[in-house]
Amino acid sequence: MENKFGFTLLSVAEFENWITEQNVARTVLNIQEHHTWSPNYTHFKGNNHFELQKGMQDFHTVVNGWQDIGQHFSIFPDGKIVTGRGLEISPACIYGFNNESICIENVGNFDNGGDTMTPEQRDAIVRVTAALCRRFRVPVNSSRIVYHHWFDLNTGARTNGSGVTKTCPGTHFFGGNKVKDAEQNFLPLVQKAVGNMDQVPLPLLYYAYVKVKWLPVRRKPFFLGKKINETPFGSVLRIYEEKGKWRRISATKDEWVNAGKIKKLKRGTVNTDELNVRSGPGIQFNPPIGVVRKGQEIFVFAESGNWVKIGIDERWVSAKFVDF
Repeated sequence: MENKFGFTLLSVAEFENWITEQNVARTVLNIQEHHTWSPNYTHFKGNNHFELQKGMQDFHTVVNGWQDIGQHFSIFPDGKIVTGRGLEISPACIYGFNNESICIENVGNFDNGGDTMTPEQRDAIVRVTAALCRRFRVPVNSSRIVYHHWFDLNTGARTNGSGVTKTCPGTHFFGGNKVKDAEQNFLPLVQKAVGNMDQVPLPLLYYAYVKVKWLPVRRKPFFLGKKINETPFGSVLRIYEEKGKWRRISATKDEWVNAGKIKKLKRGTVNTDELNVRSGPGIQFNPPIGVVRKGQEIFVFAESGNWVKIGIDERWVSAKFVDF
């Protein structure tokens, strides 16, 4: 395990242990798979992991104007992993689908005629995805493990490949970039690597979101408890236990937050094929600014009549088409 430029370089085995030890307050529901396209295999020299990651960070912050590198992890041709954006921060990788997500950038161009993925990278992609599924209890299916190609670049709507899209993670990524390719070729490998997930020792009580700019996470349920982490405004938390003015946010670890700094959320599932997202609570807010699809999970941050706000920004949908 090496460190440089604020990043950490890990082998797959090191990553599998490392991710279990991380204190992550925000709820993770989805895992995104991408390819970098550039840099690709021609840029990788076998020992320049940090330099390539720093180059991507510089491009994302200087050219794109993002607060940090877009992805949480980059997986290189030799199967090694470099950390990126902090896990408490949503990625900047799929417009309209970044909340509650972890982003993996697989270094290479995996379009047809591009790079031929090495066995080491192939194994690492499967094992890293599986380790994230185990750590965050993400089910292995095409609703939760997604490809960038499935989302329209202009609206953020999931189109499963139609409309204005990238080829990412590549037309030859584990046999293709379509939903059926993922379901036939990639997800079975991840499921085999995941195995059976053990039952969590505490039942989930409800979800809540952070109302303050940064919320400290403490080892014990009192203000003098050691601060082990902090999570930003808008983060969705799982609540497993209540103790006075404190709420436990992990089923397996002692991680506590102040109840006065969070607000309870309702969770729902879209029950119609396509549900328009609007900039306000009503059909008069035209045109729609996006679409959510059947089966997608949403959190309700506010309500107005028969409309619900599904993020900290102004994104509203009709409650008639959501099962809570």
